[in-house]
Amino acid sequence: MKGEVERVVSCPNCKRGVKWDLTKEKFLPFCSKRCSLIDLGAWASEEMVLPGGTIKDGDSDPNAET
Repeated sequence: MKGEVERVVSCPNCKRGVKWDLTKEKFLPFCSKRCSLIDLGAWASEEMVLPGGTIKDGDSDPNAET
């Protein structure tokens, strides 16, 4: 569109600039499938985790139905 600003974001893995275009880029916010899979592998191997408390044996699941 006329007057629209082109947005460029950095790939979270390799920091390469990626044009934010949902119609053309399949792996946003990543620059490639390779970077996307590297990130997925880091989560799967628990190199990256979301902060939270430790669950001890015997603790009940707060989301479990009773």
